[in-house]
Order: sequence, then structure tokens, then C-alpha cells
Amino acid sequence: MQYSAGVGRTAAALVAAVAVTALAGGCTPSGGDGAIAKPSGPPVASASPTPPAGSSSVGGTSGGAGHTAPSASAPAAGGGGKPCTAGQVKVSAAHQADVRPTGTGTGAALVSVTNSSAHACTLSGFPTVAGAGNGSPDRNAPLATTHTGSASTVSLAPGARAWTKLTFVNVQGEADGYCVSGATPVTFPTLVLGVPGAGSHQIAMDDGVLAECDNKVTVTAFSSAKPS
Repeated sequence: MQYSAGVGRTAAALVAAVAVTALAGGCTPSGGDGAIAKPSGPPVASASPTPPAGSSSVGGTSGGAGHTAPSASAPAAGGGGKPCTAGQVKVSAAHQADVRPTGTGTGAALVSVTNSSAHACTLSGFPTVAGAGNGSPDRNAPLATTHTGSASTVSLAPGARAWTKLTFVNVQGEADGYCVSGATPVTFPTLVLGVPGAGSHQIAMDDGVLAECDNKVTVTAFSSAKPS
């Protein structure tokens, strides 16, 4: 009897031990001590998001919608605005250039176009030239025009100028003079200067009348640099 009782007590102790082992191994409820002890990876929220396609990174900062490059339509630094219109410009009187063909006629003249408005604008290209018969622009005598040099866009801030040089076939000799070609010299009291996009403007010479031969003129493109 003592042996049997000892066996029963031993068996009960083994059953209790097995139950405790089972609870400690795989049957611990979620959130218990076993879950805390289990190693875990970095939280999902701490992972860096994948940048959207086309984004860039400068200095370690991810590019996004607020960090895109400037669009092509954004005005460049120092941009000159829209093309000048007739109401925005004032054309000066023509005066004889320092460098001109030899002779007694006009030879070459400088003309400036000033932005007289409160807004920047641009000029580009070559002028047209006509003699105004009897001082009247509606009796223009267009001159055959030859371009020299290349044209580029000139940005004019308010009050800024662009220049062009007009070189004529000069009158030779004294008194009424003569033309090398045999033609008769022509004089015009005023000129009509056509400014690309900005209308036609009647101007006078600041020291007399225009005298030239062959009704020809060579013109430079408008430039911010004053010709000689």
C-alpha cells in the first residue's frame, strides 16, 4: 500500500509538470510575457517611403511636388518682357556718325529707339528706311536696304535705348555734288524709319537734310551698343 500511494503521488506530480511546461511553451496568450520576450523587427511605420517616379534628391532632401525644377515658361533673370509696340518707343533725330564714307553728303547716321514706357520690352531685327518726299511720310521713297551683321533680341528697360546705323551712298564733290554712279543726288528733309513690331516713325537729321545717292542704304540690326 505504501508503494502504491507513492506511485500515485509521483504520477500526479508528472501531470502537473507537463501542464506547466505546455503553458510556458506554445500556449501563452498573445500579449503575454512570451510575446514581449519574442524579438521583433523595426516598426513598419519607420521604413522610408519609396520616392515617386521622377522625383529627385538634392543634399539628402527628397524631391517632391514642391521641389520640381522651374518650368520652361518661367521668365529668365533679366528678361525683357514682350516686344515693344509703337506706343512704347520714341525714335531720336538722326545724327551723322563719326565713321562714315568720304564725301559731302550725309554718309552715315545713327538713330536710337528709346523705351518711353514704364515696362520693359524687346526689339529685334533691322529697320526699314524711306525718304519722306517734301517732308510728308505719305510720299515715301523707300530706299533699297542691305543688312549688315546679325540680329539678336535687345531687352530694353524703361528709359533704355537700342541703336541702329544707317550708311548711305555718299554725295561727292562740292556745291550740289555728284554721284559716282552718274545718278543725280537726292535730298530728303526727313526720313521714315520702320521699327520691327513698333511702327513707322518720321525723323529729321539733327544738322540739316539727308543727301544721298542711288536711293540705297546699309543698316545694322538694333543693338544696345552705340555704333561709331
